[in-house]
Amino acid sequence: MPRVVISGQAARRFTGGLSELDVEATNFRRLVLELERRYPGLGHQVEEGMAVAIDSEIYLIPKIGGG
Repeated sequence: MPRVVISGQAARRFTGGLSELDVEATNFRRLVLELERRYPGLGHQVEEGMAVAIDSEIYLIPKIGGG
């Protein structure tokens, strides 16, 4: 189960001050969906402009267009 660490006040406002969360997800998309379900607005925030660290390596997740 991935452990999500939220840094910065902008993200913590969605979680009521929690900075570490355990989230059941097997891929990035499911992680975002679960964050959005549990903390409305946070999943969208992650997709729109947050960096994500996976195995201690930081990535900027670009939006993917399509329809």
